[in-house]
Amino acid sequence: MNEPLYLGEVRLGRGSVVQGGVVVGGEGGLTVIGDGATIRSGTVIYPSVRIGKGFRTGHHVLIRENTDIADHVLIGTNSVVDGNCEIGDRVSVQTNVYITTNTIIEDDVFMGPCSVTSNDRYMVRGAELIGPRIKRGARIGANATILPGIVIGEGAIVGAGSVVTRDVADGATVVGNPARSLDLKSR
Repeated sequence: MNEPLYLGEVRLGRGSVVQGGVVVGGEGGLTVIGDGATIRSGTVIYPSVRIGKGFRTGHHVLIRENTDIADHVLIGTNSVVDGNCEIGDRVSVQTNVYITTNTIIEDDVFMGPCSVTSNDRYMVRGAELIGPRIKRGARIGANATILPGIVIGEGAIVGAGSVVTRDVADGATVVGNPARSLDLKSR
């Protein structure tokens, strides 16, 4: 298996394991990966990315420039984190997740397999790109889609397959397309 490729200025933390076929860094800035990282084959990490300790990836992950990832984060196989994102501590991003440019994910968030965030309200070239904000402890189900600029409240749950078109309140559970609040107290 081929060796990892380090381009530009890269700082790799102590005890980190980087498998063959990984590309880290490039022209345009320092790339920092904290202590104890495990980066699996096929992963590409662009320049100007800052990653904390205990980071783990699946295979074939893509992390774009100007992204900050805190400690003890998992990014699952075939997932993409586009540029200019912020990801907090202890976030779990499962397989095939797409995190669009300008997304903020706070601490302790779970992103289910194949969940998607979006940032382009008008789908026209040159439009302002506004990613969603997913607050602390929120849970996003498999195949859920979160539209541009949406705020998912602290501790909220988005059901599998839901399409979130409006902000979700702290602690709320939403399901469906479009996602609507589910009253769990009446059950």
